[in-house]
Amino acid sequence: MTKEVGKRPGGKMRRSKKKVCAFCVEKAEGIDYKDVNKLRKYVTERGKILPRRISGTCAKHQRQVTDAVKRSRNIALLPFTTE
Repeated sequence: MTKEVGKRPGGKMRRSKKKVCAFCVEKAEGIDYKDVNKLRKYVTERGKILPRRISGTCAKHQRQVTDAVKRSRNIALLPFTTE
């Protein structure tokens, strides 16, 4: 007896809900690197940038988030790491 990938014990497949990009929903033109409160949602406590599959952003906005986080780190609005 082999266990099939993605099947639950009852035999039903589980479908996860598709995450929607928050920036596409609010029709954002660009992501401001000075908006630290918004950027903190996309950075972990240790200072790492969250990947697309976890944050739910689309590829276009994930690239903009990454650039904005890096810029805000360079001018000391966001920390590189927590000690």
